[in-house]
Amino acid sequence: MGLTINQIRENTTRARHLMQRSRAQHFAVGAFNIDNQETLIAVAQAAQKLNAPVLVEVSEGEVKALGLENIRDLVDNYKLQYGVEMYINLDHSPTVEACKRAIDVGFEFIHIDISQANHEASTDEIIEKTKEIVNYAKFTGALVESEPHYFGGSSNVHAETINFEEIKKTFSTPEATKSFVEATGIDTYAAAVGNLHGKYPVPKELDLDLLQQIRDSIDCQISLHGGSGTPLHYFEEAAKIGVSKININSDMRYAFRKELEKVLAENPDEYAIVKLMPQVYSAVQAVVEEKINAFGSAGKAIT
Repeated sequence: MGLTINQIRENTTRARHLMQRSRAQHFAVGAFNIDNQETLIAVAQAAQKLNAPVLVEVSEGEVKALGLENIRDLVDNYKLQYGVEMYINLDHSPTVEACKRAIDVGFEFIHIDISQANHEASTDEIIEKTKEIVNYAKFTGALVESEPHYFGGSSNVHAETINFEEIKKTFSTPEATKSFVEATGIDTYAAAVGNLHGKYPVPKELDLDLLQQIRDSIDCQISLHGGSGTPLHYFEEAAKIGVSKININSDMRYAFRKELEKVLAENPDEYAIVKLMPQVYSAVQAVVEEKINAFGSAGKAIT
C-alpha cells in the first residue's frame, strides 16, 4: 500500500524515542534478520509474548528475495495484527542508491556499509558516502548506522574455529570511533569488539572493557553485529554499558533449518508444507525470546 511521508516520519520519531529509552533504561533492542514470512511471524510472536520492541532487518540478498515494498507491507501488517512495536532496519547495505530506496519506502533504520561491497574502500570514501545518506535521511528522519571498516564473517554456520588474534586486528578503537562519528554525523556506530558474523564451533568473546571505552568516547547509539553464538552474559553486560541494538541472524537460521529437517522427516507423506511450518517458526521464536530476555528489552515496548 505504501506509507505517506507523515506516517513515515511518525514511525521514525517513535524509533528515535525507542533508542533514547534504550540508553536511559539500559536495554538493547534485538534486530532480527528475516528471509521469509515464517521468520517474521516468529519475531512478531516473540515480541507480543514478551511485550518487547524489535527491529526486523533485511540485508541485500533478503531484499532481492522479498522486495523492499513487500517487506514494508508485511511488517506493517504483522505489526498491526500482533499489536507490537516493530521497525525495519536495512542491514549492511553496500550502496548509496539502495539506502536511498529503503529510506523512500519508509525504513526507520538504515545501515550503510560501503566496505561490504569493497573491502578495500578508503576511509574517505566511506565517510563521503555515509554523509550523503545521513543528509538524505533527514527528510524522513531515518536513523543511519555505519562503521569505518569491513566487518568479517558471514551469516552462516562455520566449521572453522575463530582466530581471535586475527579478529583483534579489526577491533574498533575509541579514537577512530570518535573521529568517524564526528565526521559523518551518524546516529548509530557499529562497534567491533569481538563480535563476528556467523555461528562457530566455539563461543565468541567480547572485549567489554573496550566496549566501555568506546561508549565513553561518543554520544550516539552503539550496535553490535554478529550476535549469534555469543554467551548471553555478554549481552546483559553490553546493554548495561549502553549498547542499544544487537543483531541476530545465524542462530535463527540454524534453528529454522534444523527444525524444518526434523518436521519433514517426521511427516514424509505431508506435502502441504504450510501445515508443518508452525512447529518451525516456534523453534525460531524460542531463539528470539532467549535473546530478548538477555538484551533486557522484555516489557519495554510502547504500542
